[in-house]
Amino acid sequence: MYDDTCRFLAENFSADFASWLLGESITLTELKPSELSLEPIRADALILLESDESVLHLEFQTRPKRDIPFRMLDYRVRVYRRYPDKMMRQVVVYLQPTGSDLVRQTSFSMERTRHEFDVVCLWEQPAAFFLQYPGLLPFAALGQTDDSEAMLRQVAQMVNQISDPTMQANLIAASAILAGIKLEDEVIYRLLRRDIMQESTVYRSILAEGEARKQREIAINFLRDGFPVEAVAHGTGLSIEEVQQLRQQMDQSSPS
Repeated sequence: MYDDTCRFLAENFSADFASWLLGESITLTELKPSELSLEPIRADALILLESDESVLHLEFQTRPKRDIPFRMLDYRVRVYRRYPDKMMRQVVVYLQPTGSDLVRQTSFSMERTRHEFDVVCLWEQPAAFFLQYPGLLPFAALGQTDDSEAMLRQVAQMVNQISDPTMQANLIAASAILAGIKLEDEVIYRLLRRDIMQESTVYRSILAEGEARKQREIAINFLRDGFPVEAVAHGTGLSIEEVQQLRQQMDQSSPS
């Protein structure tokens, strides 16, 4: 849910993310993982945006993981293979406060190989900064502030002033979802209008993605039990091509 929300914001407010992480307001377009022959096992958590000169690679995480440094190297090499002349900025953004030392890891080292990337811990970023850009408003309640509830109230006031009803609904939904990392539902729904949120594109797409993910999980379980592709497709509602792709992914990830 958090991955989907952050992806929606990054893809629809790319200039705001570029201002934050690249230091310049440029419009970025989506670079699909399939264009880099990335294994789908991690593609769901990957956000790649590109301009003519550079690529911005974003990973949003609620909890640190030990394999992130290697993933950064892996993705960097894959992008270099396709775009050797483009600069690349890689940023891991941690959403939830933690005392783990893993969030301080900014490099991968192996023998004579060393690769560096950037890390942003949202709870260490001044919350007021995110109020400067519409696409970053949903992160404000997770930023450094003495009162997250008061910050979310300020976000609600600013979003309510947006004249575009679609943008307003999407930002309300994104703000509600991300604020759930830090605040109780009762507080969130008291400050943000649920009726508007439920009409948003991001809210509906996240519900649809959750249903699609559930279908894929069921299909994988059926395949592991030896059911034929046609039966799995019939039982889950997925197409035969989608089930065949899942089986191929399972074969690739299985030890030889």
